Amino acid sequence: MSPLLLLGCTAAFLTMFGFVPQVIKMYRTRSVSDVSHMTLFQFTAGVSLWAIYGYGIHDPIVLLANLVSLATLLAALALYYHYRTQMREASHGLHC
Repeated sequence: MSPLLLLGCTAAFLTMFGFVPQVIKMYRTRSVSDVSHMTLFQFTAGVSLWAIYGYGIHDPIVLLANLVSLATLLAALALYYHYRTQMREASHGLHC
């Protein structure tokens, strides 16, 4: 494997799983109070565009890395809205 390909694969691996710790934390704590939804949206948009770019240039590393990242970010967004809704429902219940 060439050094440049190794570099690309390493970068792809690190990027693919960059949001996994955040997803695990949200799931374990059942809290999203310290998570920025704008960051999640921005990264989701960015990796979506990178995936389209990777497809367009026929680069499987760029495409796969960003599709995996996109899946992780979609899971993070789903957890964000799930727990955010629970937080709102709980706070409305306390004020009634």
